Formats: sequence, C-alpha cells, structure tokens
Amino acid sequence: MRNLIIINTGCANLSSVKFAFDRLGFQAEISRDLDKIKSADKLLLPGVGTAQAAMKILQDRNLIEIIRNATQPILGICLGMQLLTNFSEEGDVETLGIIPTHTQKFPDCGLPLPHMGWNEVKFAENSPLFAGIPQNSHFYFVHSYAVLPNQYTIATCDYGIPFSAALQKGNFYGVQFHPERSGKVGSQLLRNFMENL
Repeated sequence: MRNLIIINTGCANLSSVKFAFDRLGFQAEISRDLDKIKSADKLLLPGVGTAQAAMKILQDRNLIEIIRNATQPILGICLGMQLLTNFSEEGDVETLGIIPTHTQKFPDCGLPLPHMGWNEVKFAENSPLFAGIPQNSHFYFVHSYAVLPNQYTIATCDYGIPFSAALQKGNFYGVQFHPERSGKVGSQLLRNFMENL
C-alpha cells in the first residue's frame, strides 16, 4: 500500500483532496509532521489563496526545505503548482524555486478573472500523469495567476492566451486545475499519480 501524505499547508480545502483519494481506494493522510513527509511514498502539495500567505505558512511550519529536498513524486495542485516556481507576482514573493520559471497575473485579454470553470487541456502524449485520459479533456480551473508555457510545461490550456496546465521537473509535478473537482478525468489523473510515477 503506497503511503500518501497531503502536506498540510493550512490554506487549502484539504479534505476534498483527501476524499478524492479515498474514493479511489488510496489511504491519504493530511499532515505537517516532518518525519511523515520524509518517509512518504508520494506527496501532495495543495494550495488555495495567495502565494504570499502560503509561503508564510510553509516557512512557519519549517516545510520549505523538506519540500525542496523531496526525492519522492510530489504533485502540486493549483496554487501548489505555482509555489514550485521561482517567484509569484501575487504579492511579489519568492516561491520554492524548484521549477525555474515564474507565476504572473493573467494579462488582460478581455476575459473575466478569475479563470473559472471547465476548460480544455492539451497534454504531451508520453506523460504518465495523463495516461488513459483522452486528449483535449476538460478539467476544472479557478485562478487569476498563471505560468506561461516553458520547457517544463507538459500540458497547456487557453484562456485568451495559452498557459501551463501542468508542469514537470524530475519528481516534481504540478497541475493548475483541480483534479479533485474534475470528474472522471481528474480521478484518472490522481490514480496515475499513485500508480504510474
């Protein structure tokens, strides 16, 4: 049985993420215990709210270094993905610096912000994270900041401009959408994270 720890960032709807794994038959524990995080087989970094508030909580809980040094597969969700970058314009804050790119406010394309609701995702065919998911599937998004496409982008979405729907660098993965709110394809992605990586 794989041991999954959902890192308790204190700024996310952690229980809905846990329930999504429970429904798939995976035992997930929400924790900020450094030893449990170190010994987990898989880690989840969820996030809701502002980058500035999230980084302060990670700092206060001594979680920054342990996340940076993680060697097991780790999946950042929504703000959790943005925290993997070097810097966020949301509060002009240095973030975890794991993926060398930055998070910026959506440019004004005449579309309402936040970008909210279901949108089509195009992904790299060889990504184990998207195995068994039809190309151009719809996932559920809620965000006003985005990471533009770069060399670590493994999936894109378009909302006035193309942006990164998923990133990967080594064992660090991030998705801008909420898989726990994305129905069958979201469940498949979470299953892939547990079984394929």
